[in-house]
Amino acid sequence: MSELMPIKHVAIIMDGNGRWAQSRSHKRVWGHVRGSRVVSSIVEEADELGIEALTLYAFSSENWARPLDEIKILFTLLKKFLIIEKNRIIAHRIRFRVMGDISALPAGTQGLIRNLEEETQHFQGMKLSFAFNYGGRSEIVRAMNRLNKEITDREITEDDIHRSLYLPDLGDVDLMIRTGGDQRISNFLLWQAAYAELYFTQTKWPDFTRTEFRQVVLDVLHRERRFGGVCAASELKQTVCTAKLNRQILEQRSLQ
Repeated sequence: MSELMPIKHVAIIMDGNGRWAQSRSHKRVWGHVRGSRVVSSIVEEADELGIEALTLYAFSSENWARPLDEIKILFTLLKKFLIIEKNRIIAHRIRFRVMGDISALPAGTQGLIRNLEEETQHFQGMKLSFAFNYGGRSEIVRAMNRLNKEITDREITEDDIHRSLYLPDLGDVDLMIRTGGDQRISNFLLWQAAYAELYFTQTKWPDFTRTEFRQVVLDVLHRERRFGGVCAASELKQTVCTAKLNRQILEQRSLQ
């Protein structure tokens, strides 16, 4: 669907699972189980909409503070997803990857991740990424440490930092959605979301449908994205030219 192409990279904070379960007098882990069933439908919808990259916040570096049984179920659900959805991911030519430190995962799950990443690495379809044991600040620190060893003869640039991130080919986030009612980005893709459109919905993740997801994308498409300028994203090329001209004028004036 060409009209949706301006939204290339969507990131989702899948929040509200525990509260959804507790509101129904169940343990929090039941919410994660129900929420895991939503992932497949949202992945399918994103693929149908022509979105190029979908990044899901599955487990943050701060989630280690949660109860141990909840952490274990999150690990188990990731493993089940990899097993159950593997054939569908391959059939749709989706490229699957995980960003973050997966060293704490069981060896079997790490193997499933690596195998699926290898099998899909040349696919040209949507890029599906899970952020697992991930933190935005630690990603930037990791990038800077790598660059400090690599670059010694010049200043580090934004392009240098970008290419040193976990998955630089995903590009910047166009739309970040958070379910569950909270209005914060919780250390998710801090660098990539610099100009992201933010959308917060009261719907908790287990109740988030592909219909609502589609509507969110359509709603955001009607927003004007000016990237610091004064015109809409449809005029971004003109904005870049104007910015370049403005810099040239100021430089000339400073020389007079």
